[in-house]
Amino acid sequence: MSAFTQFGFGPTGWGGFLLLGASVTVAVTLASLAIGAVLGSGVAAAKLSQSLALRLVGDVYTTVFRGVPELLIIYLFYFGGSSVLSAIGRLFGHEGFVGVPTFLAGALAVGIISGSYQAEVFRGAFQAVSRGEIEAARAVGMNGFLRFRRIIAPQVFRFALPGLGNVWQLSLKDSALISVTGLAELMRNSQVGAGSTHDYFGFYVAGGALYLLMTAVSNRIFDAAEVRTGKSFRRPVHTA
Repeated sequence: MSAFTQFGFGPTGWGGFLLLGASVTVAVTLASLAIGAVLGSGVAAAKLSQSLALRLVGDVYTTVFRGVPELLIIYLFYFGGSSVLSAIGRLFGHEGFVGVPTFLAGALAVGIISGSYQAEVFRGAFQAVSRGEIEAARAVGMNGFLRFRRIIAPQVFRFALPGLGNVWQLSLKDSALISVTGLAELMRNSQVGAGSTHDYFGFYVAGGALYLLMTAVSNRIFDAAEVRTGKSFRRPVHTA
C-alpha cells in the first residue's frame, strides 16, 4: 500500500482517523488552557498579595506542579481519581470500577500544570504594568474594578501574550501524555494506526507532522494577536 493510500481519506486510508485525533488534541489543549488561565490568574493574585499565607500557598502550587513530572499528575488524576470514585460508589452499594472520563481527567491534569506556568506569566505581566498609570487612574477617581478593566487587564494581557504562547505549546505537547488513559487524541491514534499496520515509522512521522502543523498555525495566531494588541498601545511619534 502506497503512503498516499495509507494516509489518505479513502476506505482504507487513516487520514481521517489521524485528523480526528488531532482535533481531540486541540480540544483538550484549549480546555486545559482555559482551566489554567482561571487557576493561574488566582495563583498570580495570591503571589502578589500582601498576605504571607496567600503568597506561601501560591509558591507551593507553582513549585509542586512545575516540579512533579506531568505523567505522574495525569496518573494521579485518572487512576487515582478513578480509585476514589470507585470507593465512593461502593459506599452507596455500587460494585465495580467507576472511571473518571478520560477527556475530563486529561484536561484537568494538563490544566493544573498549565496553571502553574500561567501564574508566573501573569505575575510577571502585572509587574510590567506602569505604576504611574495605576496611580494616575486612582488619582482621577477610578475605583478598583474600573482600574482593572481599563488599565490593568489590557496591559497584563498584552505583556502576557508571548508567555501564554509558550504555555500553549507546552500544553499541546503535554496532551500527548494523556494517551496513557486511552483518550483517542493524536498520539493514541498514531499508536493504534502503527500497531494495526506495523508501519511504526510512517505513522509516528505523520503524527509528528500534524503536531508541527498545529504548532505552526498556533504560532501565527499568537503572532497576529501580539501585533493587534500592540497597535492599541503604540505611542504617536512626534516630529520637531
